[in-house]
Amino acid sequence: MTAPRPGARRPDGYDPHAFEPFAVTVDLAVFTVREERLQVLLVQRGQEPYQGAWALPGGFVLPRESAGQAARRELAEETGLSDTTVAHLHLEQLRTYSDPDRDPRMRVVSVAYTALVPDLPEPRGGGDAAHAQWLPHGTYGPLAFDHDAILADAHERVGAKLEYTCLATAFCPPEFTLGELRQVYETVWGVELDRPNFRRKVLTTPGFVQAVEGPPRLTGGRGKPAALYRAGEATALHPPLLRPEGRQK
Repeated sequence: MTAPRPGARRPDGYDPHAFEPFAVTVDLAVFTVREERLQVLLVQRGQEPYQGAWALPGGFVLPRESAGQAARRELAEETGLSDTTVAHLHLEQLRTYSDPDRDPRMRVVSVAYTALVPDLPEPRGGGDAAHAQWLPHGTYGPLAFDHDAILADAHERVGAKLEYTCLATAFCPPEFTLGELRQVYETVWGVELDRPNFRRKVLTTPGFVQAVEGPPRLTGGRGKPAALYRAGEATALHPPLLRPEGRQK
């Protein structure tokens, strides 16, 4: 079968050159809890546009990969983690950003993703990034492109999902204390939780956490060693764990 000449219409009448081409990218809002603060993975752009500005990690979707594959590839490149490790991290699609003028270079549509990770070593950066760094949420200036809006949407999504899912365990190491789990909620929500009520809620929710056999772990405080837990098999909270109002940290 002879391939159609460039610019020629296909036999079905469809002309792929009748539409202006555009690029597709992925942008990643990656959160972790480090040093008792919610932190975001940002990259400093090494080239124009927005050279020197902070931005979300991400990149262009390659011709033979899906947006999800591109997101995991970019996450591995920016963090230095193996593909196997990245495959087990929580990564979910947030939404699509398609304003015609969001990128000054050309028409670019971005599929944004949110990733929740435990405390990781310092990132290495990649692609057109000068370097990558964990920064406390809200301590940086305006981000490049429309990344401020993407990050705000991602933060709102994460805060809401902590109320009705078991997603908070994604921030924790494989084995954690209830105090460390509570700190995730307090850090993401920016509120102080009642410790006895939180403990009761977690332990009475089937499948939320699973006790780890073995000796408890010293946590550095004056109290007795704390018992260790790991994430259970449940994915949803019934009833939800609603954030309190008026108890800002």
